[in-house]
Amino acid sequence: MAKTATVTKTNGTAAYSGPSAAETLKWREKTCFPMMSYYKEPMLIAKGSMQYVWDDKGRKYLDAFAGVVTVSVGHCHPLVVERAQKQMEKLWHTTTLYLYPELPKAAERLLKMVKPANPALDAVFFTNSGTEATELATLLCKAYTGRSEFIGLRHSFHGRTMMSMTLTGQSTWRHSTPYLPGVTLAPSNYTYRRPEGVSPKTFAEWCADEVKNIVDHCTPGKIAGFIGEPIAGNGGCIVPEPEYFPRVYKHVKDAGGLYITDEVQCGVGRTGDDFLGIQKWGVKPDIVDMAKGLGNGYPIGAVVTTREIADSLKGRLHFNTFGGNPVACAVVDAVLEVIETEKLAHNAKVIGNYLIEKFKKLQAKDERIGEVRGMGLMLGIELVKDSKSKTPDAALAGDVMEKMKQDGVLIGKGAQAGNVLRIKPPLIFTKENADQLVDALEKALKR
Repeated sequence: MAKTATVTKTNGTAAYSGPSAAETLKWREKTCFPMMSYYKEPMLIAKGSMQYVWDDKGRKYLDAFAGVVTVSVGHCHPLVVERAQKQMEKLWHTTTLYLYPELPKAAERLLKMVKPANPALDAVFFTNSGTEATELATLLCKAYTGRSEFIGLRHSFHGRTMMSMTLTGQSTWRHSTPYLPGVTLAPSNYTYRRPEGVSPKTFAEWCADEVKNIVDHCTPGKIAGFIGEPIAGNGGCIVPEPEYFPRVYKHVKDAGGLYITDEVQCGVGRTGDDFLGIQKWGVKPDIVDMAKGLGNGYPIGAVVTTREIADSLKGRLHFNTFGGNPVACAVVDAVLEVIETEKLAHNAKVIGNYLIEKFKKLQAKDERIGEVRGMGLMLGIELVKDSKSKTPDAALAGDVMEKMKQDGVLIGKGAQAGNVLRIKPPLIFTKENADQLVDALEKALKR
């Protein structure tokens, strides 16, 4: 075992006496699979509280990436911790082979919050992750329609198992291995990268109509389903035009398919006011898959659909040992309660609009900020060499991340080229937090 680091203290935090970041990295490399890390010198996070984390040296950071778009109501939110502890003391684990009230209680609260997107959504199945949720969502499409053809989107990310990876539209997240048949990826409505001289509306319609072209030329004419993130998460925070998803929806329905909205990153109020991101486009999904912010860091995902579609699994064994266990359900119920009572979806809209305004002021002074985009607290800043060429600048994105970390602010990055800064903080973010974030970004771009 690695040696322990010197005990350190900072204001309001407990002492840390575990291994240092360097020792932990060596220990991990010796005992674990290869893993990616942010930053030239990976940081050790020793403690978290609401929108802040502390490293092994006791330094405090503003977490503007929410533990990879996961910590929706803040690190170690007191109510969530209390509910989890109480449940652990009562019943840590059982499965859906038995009855326990925590399961329908959490499901009922979740249904209440998704129904504005589609009142027909009335059945929940809890999983352990977003990847598992994607797998179940696609299985439901196959079981219900009797077909196997799917359409996904380029620049998307849906998970790390074979079906979810086949549906993922980024080479950086795919391996050199045979993928599953029957999946075709349509162009994303990436307005910033549209052909010169083409209007945003025309480009959106063309992208949407490519779904119909795929149906007509790459399938038997009918499909099992379509899956799309309302706003691409790992793919660079791509926000489609208002016309896009309604037009896609029509093509999917005309082809007999089910519409899956992947809300793993967009959901749980992150896009502002609405609980699901797809509500911004007025599309009524047949299936919703969720995770990340649903558990505020606890490993849980969910699939929500109609009773009719859910019943397509009747007569077939479908079971998940850990999905929706009592502790997970207690956590979900608490997280959703906090989001509702603290009006965090509205806060995401208010602070998100404030940040967009601030970011656009920076953009007006720096042509390397190609585009500021997003909704609520799901924001992206695309960095380029210059505004004319729009050449992606991944090196600049990495440099900005490093410098912002030095100033005590953590953000993420993404997109196929790795040139989009991902600003996706906990939904409890304040204007003061936003100002600190913007100041750190401005300094990083100047240095």
